[in-house]
Amino acid sequence: MVRHIVAWDFREELSEEECRLYGEEIKRELENLKNLIDGIVSIEVLTKPMFSSDADILLDSVFTDEEAYNNYKSHPEHVRVGNYVVRPRTCNRKCFDYYI
Repeated sequence: MVRHIVAWDFREELSEEECRLYGEEIKRELENLKNLIDGIVSIEVLTKPMFSSDADILLDSVFTDEEAYNNYKSHPEHVRVGNYVVRPRTCNRKCFDYYI
């Protein structure tokens, strides 16, 4: 299996209310990918970090294998969510992928 973890910050120009609303949308859209893309074992988006956190939003996902992960990366629904929901509202992306 492959674990894929991504952390982002919200763009500085966004208000607290916009961050809250966009966080809910990002969570909903990313977590729904489990219903649309084969090979996703689990996918969770965390939007309420503790004060000590270095990021505003976190994606924690697990895939059956590297092939499933690669299919996810290029899947049209994942590309849509990334291009139109996540990237316009976030910055400072950090990613960590590993085999489990």
